[in-house]
Amino acid sequence: MSDSSPAVSGYAAALAELKQQVRAARFAAQRRVNTELIRLYWGIGATILQRQGDEGWGSNVIGRLATDLRAEFPEMKGFSPRNLAYMRAFAAAWPDEQILQQAAAQLPWGHITVLLDRLDDHELRDWYAGQAAARGWSRNVLEHQIRSEAHTRLQAASTNFAEVLPPGDSDLAQQITKDPYVLDFLALDGDAKERHLEQALVDRIIDALRELGEGFAFVGRQVHFDVDGDDFYVDLLFFHVEQLRYVVVELKTGKFKPEYLGQLGFYVALVDDKLRRAQHADTVGLLLVADKNDAVVRYSLGAHQTPIGVASYDLLPPAVQAALPSEADLASALGAEADPGHQPDE
Repeated sequence: MSDSSPAVSGYAAALAELKQQVRAARFAAQRRVNTELIRLYWGIGATILQRQGDEGWGSNVIGRLATDLRAEFPEMKGFSPRNLAYMRAFAAAWPDEQILQQAAAQLPWGHITVLLDRLDDHELRDWYAGQAAARGWSRNVLEHQIRSEAHTRLQAASTNFAEVLPPGDSDLAQQITKDPYVLDFLALDGDAKERHLEQALVDRIIDALRELGEGFAFVGRQVHFDVDGDDFYVDLLFFHVEQLRYVVVELKTGKFKPEYLGQLGFYVALVDDKLRRAQHADTVGLLLVADKNDAVVRYSLGAHQTPIGVASYDLLPPAVQAALPSEADLASALGAEADPGHQPDE
């Protein structure tokens, strides 16, 4: 049955505004509930710590408390012995009640347990808590960033955004880049060909999106464009659903060369013309390379008017790379083996 209601002037705009108000109110209410839950959990943990210190409570008391609290509040979840132990660890990790004014208090409880499980250093916990709160990381993304040691690498990629995009938009676009990207989940070595790297990223697209960051949606691989009879294919195309912009990603397995930016700039202009809508932000490009000279990258970016950035990628996490022998070490070892007169040190 069709809607026979007469058109009301301005109704659609008013409805859209009211929907936004409802969503904002719901989000604010959820934030308040989460803050109160974190406050409760911190208070329970602080009480356990204090009693253990002042009155000599043993670890067995946690099990007893869990039983009694669940009996009194059967409708509430979260009073398991394991969770009470997390509460105690939470209060121990952030002993000052000012924690309730810090980034960790803005996170869901599951995020806090990840921080407690994965990190012992207080400053690192605060750093990851701040990043997770500011960037809206999910629990899985937070785990991935800790595992890949994001604190050692989470800097923005080299770009020309500030020169070719409006000030506010350039800052936003810069925020969705980083350097380097850790692609250790691909299980490839440094000799992998570009098409193998590209296929592996698509095969592990969930992990790839997690490494790219919050807000990225996969559009396609080898996206075809016909330009007056000539065929062109974009390696990987993404759409950032929060910033409403297409992101063109090109892969190069070797070291950065200035000419790579010409091809990427062409693809950015193509996507911007063929796919971008009026409500979308400017399309940007991101070139991922195995290695680069940062000075060469800066000079090369200055010669282009399309918004593009350059970042490197690693196929091994930093900790593993640091443990591997250097090229000089390998050469020295191989040279020693080849020298029949060489005698090992006593």
